[in-house]
Amino acid sequence: MEMLKIKLKSLCIFRELLDDPVMATLLRFLEKPSIGMYSAFVASLYEANGGNLGEHIKEICTSSSNVYVRTVGARGSVPKYMQESLTEELNILQEASELTKEQLCGLLSYKGFLPDFTTTKLRLVDIYLHRAENIGKFGYGIYAKNRMFYVDEEDSIIPVQNPDRTELSDLIDYERERRIILDNTKALLAGKPAANILLTGDAGTGKSSTVKAVVNALWNEGLRLIELRKDQLRAIPKVLDVLAENPLKFVLFIDDLSFLKDDDNFNALKAALEGSVTAKSSNVVIYTTSNRRHIVRETFSERDGDDVHRNDTMQEMISLSERFGIHVTFSKPNKETYLHIVHHLAKENGIDLPRDEIELLAERFALERGGRSARLARQFIDGLLSRVLG
Repeated sequence: MEMLKIKLKSLCIFRELLDDPVMATLLRFLEKPSIGMYSAFVASLYEANGGNLGEHIKEICTSSSNVYVRTVGARGSVPKYMQESLTEELNILQEASELTKEQLCGLLSYKGFLPDFTTTKLRLVDIYLHRAENIGKFGYGIYAKNRMFYVDEEDSIIPVQNPDRTELSDLIDYERERRIILDNTKALLAGKPAANILLTGDAGTGKSSTVKAVVNALWNEGLRLIELRKDQLRAIPKVLDVLAENPLKFVLFIDDLSFLKDDDNFNALKAALEGSVTAKSSNVVIYTTSNRRHIVRETFSERDGDDVHRNDTMQEMISLSERFGIHVTFSKPNKETYLHIVHHLAKENGIDLPRDEIELLAERFALERGGRSARLARQFIDGLLSRVLG
C-alpha cells in the first residue's frame, strides 16, 4: 500500500485525477489510515457511481482532458517518453482500481463494521488506447460522455444534464426532409463537405426535434450538439476557436431564430455563415430553425418601400437565408398527414378507440387551436392519455 501511495503521487499525465473526490480521499486514507477517512472514501465513491471503484477510475480516465489526449485529438505526434509515461500511469491506475475493502481495512486495527464497495476488473491500458485510436468517435473531456451542450453567460460550453432523447423513430412523416438533414450530417462525420442548414416552416412541425433526433442517432459516431441563443451569436467565433482542434464533429444549433432589420446579431451570424478567417471550420456546421423563410421580420412599410434604396434593403434582409447551403421547409401538415400522425401516436400509446371517433376528436382539437401540426397531434394524444389514465 505504501508503494501504491507513492505511485499515485507520481502521476503526471493524469495528475488532475488526484483532485477527483474519490481519488483524493483514497490518497488521504493511504497517507494516514483511519476509520473516518476510509468511510469518507467509500462515501465519495457511493456518491460518484453507487460504489464501483473500477468503473469510476475508468470514467475519470476516459473523461480526462490531459495533454496526451489533446495531442492525439489535434493529430499531433506523441513523443515516445509521453507514450511510455501514459502506459505506466494507466498501470498504476489499474492497480488502484483493483483495491478491495479487505486490503484497505487491513491497514486498520478496527474489526467492527465498515461499509463495503465493489470493483470491476478492467484492462485499462487496452480500453484507453482503443479510445485514443478512435478519438474521432469517443472524444475526450466533457465531450466524452455528453451529447448536447449549451453556451453559458461567460461563453463557456456546458453539458446538458438531461438532453432531449427524441429518436428518429419517434418522428412521423417528413421523411424526405429528415433524410436531407441526416445525409448532410453523415457527410460531416465522414469528413466530406457539409452545408449549413436552415430549417423553416410552421411552428410544431418538428424542425428542432429533427435536429436533436439526428444528433441522438449519430452521437456514437462522434457527433455533438451545442445550442446557442440568438443573443449569443457573437460568441460563435470564440466557440469555433475552442472546437477547432477537437476531433469530434459539432452542430451549432440556433432554434427559432428571427431578426428585426437592424438587429446587431444579424451581421454576427452572417459573418459566421460566410466562413471568415475566424469562423471557418471543417468540423462544425450551423443548423438554424425559423418560422420565417428569410429569418428577418418584415414590416409593411419596408415592403411598400419608404426607403429610396428599397431593393438594396430587401436584398440585405434575405441575404442571410441565402448563405445557408441547404434550405429545408417543413410545411404545415394537411388533414391526411395530421390524422396519420394522430393514428400512429395513438397506436404507439395503446389508445384503443374507434378510428372515426379519434379522427373526429383530433380534427375538433385542431380547429379549436387554429390549425394542424405534429405538435398539436402530440398534445391531442397526451390529452387523451390523461383522460384514460385519470
